Amino acid sequence: MIDQNKIGMCFVVCLAVVFNFSLHRIEEGHVGVYFRGGALLPHVSHPGFHMMIPLLTTFRAVQVTLQTDEVKNVPCGTSGGVMIYFDRIEVVNILDANSVYNMVRNYTADYDRALIFNKVHHELNQFCSVHTLHEVYIDLFDQIDENLKTALQRDLNEMAPGLSILGVRVTKPKIPETIRKNYELMEAEKTKLLISTQHQKVVEKDAETDRKKAIIEAEKVAQVAQIQYNQKIMEKESLQRMAAIEDEMHLAREKSHSDANFYQMAKKAEANKLLLTKEYLDLEKFKSMAQNSKYYYGQDMTKVFAFTGSLSESSPSPVSQASADFSTLIDHE
Repeated sequence: MIDQNKIGMCFVVCLAVVFNFSLHRIEEGHVGVYFRGGALLPHVSHPGFHMMIPLLTTFRAVQVTLQTDEVKNVPCGTSGGVMIYFDRIEVVNILDANSVYNMVRNYTADYDRALIFNKVHHELNQFCSVHTLHEVYIDLFDQIDENLKTALQRDLNEMAPGLSILGVRVTKPKIPETIRKNYELMEAEKTKLLISTQHQKVVEKDAETDRKKAIIEAEKVAQVAQIQYNQKIMEKESLQRMAAIEDEMHLAREKSHSDANFYQMAKKAEANKLLLTKEYLDLEKFKSMAQNSKYYYGQDMTKVFAFTGSLSESSPSPVSQASADFSTLIDHE
């Protein structure tokens, strides 16, 4: 009875061990490929739990999402014979899930070792061998990542379709210390030159600004003077026009007044010409003579005045005086 229990327990333990080795899990973003006796099986599993024959079958999880492969410490010899090292090169890539089987069959599950890591070494050495240290380290350094990406993708399109290179990041290479110090000194001198150049540009720009300010100020003063001059000219012209208008008005008034006087005198002369007839002149003469109260005639006026004085003492009557006046008037005529 005890032996049966032991056998049952051993069977259960063996079954648990077999189940444990046969059950496996594929993480999200990965697919599973299976090997049996070293041969790649034709089916690919998706994320989740799966079963396989323990001990006979093994699996590998292959990432099919965006991943970054880091290639470290890549040696590179320049055309001048200087050995430099790229400390880290990052290659961002992605594998299509439908191309996993062919990729693993042709390049194993570590396909990135042959297609990316080794290819990066090859392409970098090709690039450095045809360029000088100065070109690799300074002049053409900004082109290395793009050139490397283009070269990798070009070869992958022919050798391994389905694997895409999305980007390459290259760190500054390590160069011999003596050369690095020389480059640092050169960069320091370039920085000084750049500072001097920029300072010169600032001084020139300040001078240009001052010159433009002076020109603008002079133009402003000239424009103000021109405006004031034009204003004075306009004022003088306005005064001149006003004086001319006043002169014309005065001339017109004087002419009108003269014309009126001339017309009046002409009309008066015409009236006098019509009025001063012989009969009218005789009438006026008689009126004038009638207004005089006394007329004296004679050869010796002293006697007349003496006689007049003696008569005045006797106070002649009004009738006798009128008769005498009438007699005098008759005599005069």
